[in-house]
Amino acid sequence: MSIMRIMAAALAVAVAESTIVAGAAAQSSSYSTNGDTRLAALIGEALEANPRVRQAFLEHQAAQSRIPQAGTLPNPTLSLTQHVRGPETRVGPQMSSVSLSQAFPWFGTLADRRRIAAAESAIQAESYAEQRAETIRQVKLAYYDLAYLDEALRITGEEEQLLLHYETLAQARYSQGFGQQQEVVRLQAEVTQVLNRRQQLLRQRADLEAILNILVNRPVDVTVATIGIGTRPAVPIDDERMHATGLGERPEVRAARRRIEGGEHALRLARRRYRPDLTVGVAWGNVLARRDDPGVAAPPLDNGQDQFSLTFGASIPVFRPSYDAGVQEAGARLAAANEAYRDAVNGVALAVRSTAFGLRTIEGQLALFERALLPQAEQALSTTEEAYSAGVTGVLELLDSEDVLLDVRLGLARLRADYMKALADMERAIGSAFPEEDS
Repeated sequence: MSIMRIMAAALAVAVAESTIVAGAAAQSSSYSTNGDTRLAALIGEALEANPRVRQAFLEHQAAQSRIPQAGTLPNPTLSLTQHVRGPETRVGPQMSSVSLSQAFPWFGTLADRRRIAAAESAIQAESYAEQRAETIRQVKLAYYDLAYLDEALRITGEEEQLLLHYETLAQARYSQGFGQQQEVVRLQAEVTQVLNRRQQLLRQRADLEAILNILVNRPVDVTVATIGIGTRPAVPIDDERMHATGLGERPEVRAARRRIEGGEHALRLARRRYRPDLTVGVAWGNVLARRDDPGVAAPPLDNGQDQFSLTFGASIPVFRPSYDAGVQEAGARLAAANEAYRDAVNGVALAVRSTAFGLRTIEGQLALFERALLPQAEQALSTTEEAYSAGVTGVLELLDSEDVLLDVRLGLARLRADYMKALADMERAIGSAFPEEDS
């Protein structure tokens, strides 16, 4: 009866825990691409080929394989005894015996071991989801940084052509006696500075290109085609909703809860060490017929009949200081898991608040650049160009207006890329697609 109860309990635990682990594994990191099919392809490639993602997946598989091991009974023991001089019994000499015994841990021990292994597997599943989410974030950051650099290269290319146009205009003015040679030299120096800026941008692009290639497990020297930032999505920012989503979906928080569950099971398991383990065995003894004179003359009724026996045993848990220390250890680990959970919750609050503030700030800056600074800088340059063509202003005023417009255009490109990167940071902070989109 006891054996059946143990096996039934183990089966019930196995079914429950397989559901828990399957659910944890299924909760992989969702993500948003804002309709960018190229970005989606890069993310899919990274999730399939990135070594760290694959390592996390394999570690999760290894942890899953520990669950059936943890819930398995100890191996039975088979013993063979051969007597050199068999003991004489009433029904004849016993020459050999075979025994088989099986140890059974105290009721609930195997179930707790399985639950601990299931919790560890669930933690590894969350680590896998965490690595996926972090890889997605890193791909997005590299992608949007590359998009900014490509936009900056386009802007500086247009700037170079504009300065070359100014240089041609200055040379014509000088040849007609309306300008000075210094204006031509100054414009040539500006062209050189723009060329130097382009070289710096190209060097940064090569580094980011290598980073993106590593994330998708490609050779570092594979060329990444020009990237566009794309359309900026309109995103409502609801701090409370995002905080609640983060508490439910962020892998670090889910893993912290799993550690608490595992710690509770480990504490119960440590307390079961005060209970004895049980042993059940059967034995068979080979008995020969009696060959002594009395036995031959008057054989007993069961002459030469083999012997069968059952054994029941229990361990004696006498090393209580060791068991006390085990309970203290499990209790301390459970308390530490609770503190880790509180830290993970605080981490969600901090990440959501910081990223939401950053998104609002960038939104305000984008509105300022797009509605005021960019039109003003374009108008200022147009007015200065007309004045320079008419000979009213000099080249310094023209270059000042041109520098202002260049800084505004580059700043706007940087803000657009930073906004998309902030969306990726928020997605990582809450553990769910942000902004939400149909997949």
